[in-house]
This record gives sequence, structure tokens and C-alpha cells, in this order.
Amino acid sequence: MKAICFYFQIHQPFRLKRYRFFDIGNDHYYYDDFANDDIMSRIAHRSYIPAAESLLRMIEETGGKFRCALSVTGTALEQFEQYVPEFIDLLKKLADTGKVEFLAETYAHSLASLTDPEEFAAQVKAHDEKIYQLFGVRPKVLRNTELIFCDEMAGQIYDMGYKGCITEGAKHILGWKSPNYVYSSAGCPKLKLLLKNSKLSDDISFRFSNTEWDSYPLTADKYIGWIADTPAEEQIINLFMNLETFGEMQPRETGIFQFLEALPRFAAERGIDFWTPSEAISKLKPVAELSVLHPISWADEARDTSAWLGNQLQNEAFSKLYSVAERVRLTEDRRLKQDWNYLQASDHFYYMSTKHMADGAVHSHFSPYETPFQAFTNYMNVLADFIVRVEEQYPLSIENEELNALLTTIRNQAREIEALNKEAASMRLDIEHLNEEHALREPKPAEAPAAAKPAEAPKKAKKASAKKPGRPRKATKE
Repeated sequence: MKAICFYFQIHQPFRLKRYRFFDIGNDHYYYDDFANDDIMSRIAHRSYIPAAESLLRMIEETGGKFRCALSVTGTALEQFEQYVPEFIDLLKKLADTGKVEFLAETYAHSLASLTDPEEFAAQVKAHDEKIYQLFGVRPKVLRNTELIFCDEMAGQIYDMGYKGCITEGAKHILGWKSPNYVYSSAGCPKLKLLLKNSKLSDDISFRFSNTEWDSYPLTADKYIGWIADTPAEEQIINLFMNLETFGEMQPRETGIFQFLEALPRFAAERGIDFWTPSEAISKLKPVAELSVLHPISWADEARDTSAWLGNQLQNEAFSKLYSVAERVRLTEDRRLKQDWNYLQASDHFYYMSTKHMADGAVHSHFSPYETPFQAFTNYMNVLADFIVRVEEQYPLSIENEELNALLTTIRNQAREIEALNKEAASMRLDIEHLNEEHALREPKPAEAPAAAKPAEAPKKAKKASAKKPGRPRKATKE
């Protein structure tokens, strides 16, 4: 039996407005609301909404045999709630089918996993809570930002409660191996890995409408034939892509929606199933351990992190941002924490990329800036104002050692408070049990001794009065 594991990514950042040097210290609102509203609404109606409707029809028409996974960032969900609430309703309908799995990821689509494990864990937890709040499900499989993964992250991901992680089937990692198996991580053998089949995924994402492609036009029958022709022992074909592939990157006019909806029919003819990532992990055993010494991603030909941290501009902005991470975690200022989330989005660093050739075209396509330097300057102006606000609460003159000591004290106090709360709760239960036992032991009103009859009282009184008091008897010697 062979199966297809479809996963679709949905992410949009909060884009920054033009923020000049003279705005620092004077303007604490950083976002281009008009651009965010316009982009979210346009992509939602061209891509997200019709694609979600297609997925619903595929599930209904196959009686639930078609299944897939979605990963929606917290920043995207916030903007859908604000600008396109009808898409949230569609996502709820998909969740209600029980055939769509929602994956865990960083709330802000950040690069925190590369530098700050504590922030990474906090963001994933916040994202899980958002998914549960909106859709009533708890993610079981993790998809890190841009499929970033390495051995060093594996143990933390497993300890956070995820049995599986999806990442890129990078050639320099796989070598002669195929991505069409379940693997385990060398960094944590209990963590299972699902690897993207880049060739088959990119055939849809990037080559579908390319008239110069030797396989153009791509039909559903032909595509399923390629999957069916893979070796019989290769049981899982992981097709990972952005949902905006459908309607945005590949316009409706190309026939992309008809192609998508035709896939289940031809798959059924060839005996191919559709599984969610959780199903694939539970049904298949790892065939081998896979070692990923350096972080990989699904971006560019290099499949590394150079798309976001490949030049001095990006690294300067990245280190400056996370230099205040400890201080931001101390604050109770909700607005400051919100800005912290939005400024961590990997997109801000992606816009600063100076890559050229084929990759450069992709980078410039997504960037709202004319040049990488303009993206860097605008971001650093915003970041400068943000750091001023952080410093107002926790001055940078405080050394990291002092700050860490303060954090340790706060955490210890939190643990002590938690322990005392548990002890108090236990004592309350003991008191309740004692009260219940005491209530059971007390005699009931019906069982109380009967009162003396009125007729007997005078007789006792008469006998008592008849006795004369005598002299006290002398003590006798023994």
C-alpha cells in the first residue's frame, strides 16, 4: 500500500510601514495596516478560500478518504480574524471533518529555534493554544518555520510532546537514500521524521504552468502515475507546499484547482491512499536514523538557512533582535510582547537577502522593498524604537548575569508559589474529608435520647427531698 501525505502551509507576516530615523522615540506603531489588509484580502479570495473549498469538496466526495494537513501561523490567524473572518469559518469546517490535521509550529513563524530554545518552546506553546482555541484540536506533529531542522533540536521537540517532525528531504542529507520513507532522528531516535519529496512537490508549486517544462501540461492522471511508479517498498510520498500555490503562485486560469480536485479519483484507481502526518508516523516504522548536523530548510537550492542569515545585514539584525529576548520575557506589557512576536517573523530577514541568480528572483518577488538594504534600514529603525521601549522597563546597563540572577529568583519564586498552592489545595481536601467524616459520626436528631416524661419528674423530685442530709462519715483506719 502506498500513500500520499499532503501538507499545506499558510503564513502571512505583519508587514512594516515605512519607518524613518526621526520616528524613533516618537511613533511606537510599526505596521502598514493598509498593505496587510489589501494583501490578506486579495490572497484569501484568490487562493486560500477557493483552495479550502476544494479541500472540503475532496473530503466530501471521497467519503473522508482524502486527508491532508494544514499549518497556519499565529500571525496569519490574527490577520484572518481581523480582515477575512470568513476564512476562519472555512478552517473550522475543515477541522470539523476530522480529516484535516493541524500541525504545530512557531506562533510568529520565527527563527527562534536557531538561537533561543526557550523562546522557541514558548512560541510553539502559544501557537498550540491558538489552534486549540479556534479549532478545538491539539497538534501532535511539529512543523518548524520553513521546515528548519537539525539534530540539536530533536531532543527538545520530542520533550515538548511531539512524536514526529516534518522537514526537507535535502539531497546533501539523504545522499542515495529516498525521502519516501519514515526516518528517525539521530539526535533523538524516538522522534520520527517525514521528509518532503522536493521534486514532486515543486512540480506542482513551481513547474505546473511552465510551458517550457518538458512535462507540460501536467495532468492529475500523469502525476498520480509518477507516484504509482515509485518502488513498491517506498510507502509514503510527502507533498509539502504553500496553500497559496493554488490560485496565487499558480493562477486559477492554469487549471490548478481542477488538477487538485482530480487527484483523489486517479489515486483511488491506482490503490493509493491519503494519510495525515500523524497517521503516517503511527502506521510506518522508521527505516533508518537520519543525521542532520547543520540546520536545513526547504528554501532555495542550498536547502539551508542562508535565505535568512546569509549576509551581514541579516545577521546584524538577527543578533540585535534576540539580544533583548531575556528582558522581553520579563515584561508584563502586552503591547511590547505583541511587537516582539511580530518583529520575529522570518520574512523581515528574508527581505534582506542579497542572493542573486535564480534565487534572487524568488526573494524579490516576496519583498515589499526595492532593495535588501532598504529592508534592513527600515527594520533597524523599527528595532531601535522597540529596544528603547524595552530599555525603559529593563535598562541595558543591567548586565546579563544580573538579569539571569533575577530571572532565576523569579522562577524559583514561581515554583515555590506553585508548590504552596498545591499544598494548600491538598490541605483543603483533607479538611473537607474530615468535615465529611465528622458529619457522618454526629447522631441524627431522630436518634437523640428521649426526654424524661413529665409524670416521672415529680416522683424523682419527691424521693430526692425525702432524703435527709447525714453527717459526713469519719475516715476509718485500715
